[in-house]
Amino acid sequence: MTQPTLDAFQVIGDPSRRKMLMLLSKKSMTINGLADNFKMSRPAVSKHVKMLYGAGFISITNIGRERHCTLKKDGFEELQSWISYFDKFWTTKLKKLETLLNNKLSN
Repeated sequence: MTQPTLDAFQVIGDPSRRKMLMLLSKKSMTINGLADNFKMSRPAVSKHVKMLYGAGFISITNIGRERHCTLKKDGFEELQSWISYFDKFWTTKLKKLETLLNNKLSN
């Protein structure tokens, strides 16, 4: 059975995964190092890490017996693309409003 693909927003929808991303923004960490910051089991942390990995937010490198997690930009690009769309939308709306107000003031 194939696992359903989650989009970036579903992945960051969980507060624990957002906290993991914040921790990894400061430095690369092992999965055990991440687990030390949460009141959940190591297997639960591993499931969250797997989701972050699957969505392209992190890379995992095996060094000896340790698995090191590092941020990647791939998952963030999906978020940025979506946000940029609405940035353009609101910029256009605000420019139209500015033009309208300027026309009202000059008349």
